[in-house]
Amino acid sequence: MPKMKTKRAAAKRFKKTGTGKLKRNKAYKSHILTKKSAKRKRNLRKPAITDSTNVKNMKKVLPYL
Repeated sequence: MPKMKTKRAAAKRFKKTGTGKLKRNKAYKSHILTKKSAKRKRNLRKPAITDSTNVKNMKKVLPYL
């Protein structure tokens, strides 16, 4: 049986936490920042846990993570 390939784009965007959950960065922090409040930009810096509805698909995309 051949090895499964990891989707490299996903591997660069997701990390596994100590408890096995998938950690991701938030979107909307790259441009058009002048109209966004400081509080909103500050909260976008923090990582988020991937939603449980997406975890099954992410496990297929990242078999070895």
